[in-house]
Amino acid sequence: MRIGHGYDVHAFEPGDHVTLGGVRIAHTQGVKAHSDGDVVLHALCDALLGALGLGDIGQHFPDSDPRWKDANSRVFLCHCAQLLREHHYRLVNADITVLAEAPRLGTHRAQMRANIAADLETTPDRINIKATTSEGLGALGRGEGLAAHAVVLLAHAENGNHGHDHGRSHHRRGR
Repeated sequence: MRIGHGYDVHAFEPGDHVTLGGVRIAHTQGVKAHSDGDVVLHALCDALLGALGLGDIGQHFPDSDPRWKDANSRVFLCHCAQLLREHHYRLVNADITVLAEAPRLGTHRAQMRANIAADLETTPDRINIKATTSEGLGALGRGEGLAAHAVVLLAHAENGNHGHDHGRSHHRRGR
């Protein structure tokens, strides 16, 4: 088993939407970023890469590379899914927290979970998304941007099982 933690933050700039968990959400501002600025997927990618011991998202997709300008962050997550397969790990679960005064995520969570699960070749019940505010404290509390934390648990993929364990126990008996 391996755990990983990721964090991402982006400042707001003029715009009409933010992208979170691969979902375009109408908002009074956009985010200042090289790619689409999806803090949920960036934090999740960093958590996955950290758990695998493979650095961080900036090493795999540097903002100095013009290929990643305005890139859809789901491409980054699919790359991480490929690395999970190559290193013989599967996602046990991901727990993601979005920190923002706005926008509200309530009606978007199911689609965010579905997108992430699809990209990681697992089921939505393994993906949790929470949201909180900073209660008016600091830059996030003043509504200057948004951030996300992600924590993942990975298990070694047994017998090519990269996704769901279908309820089977992998505990060894008699030890």
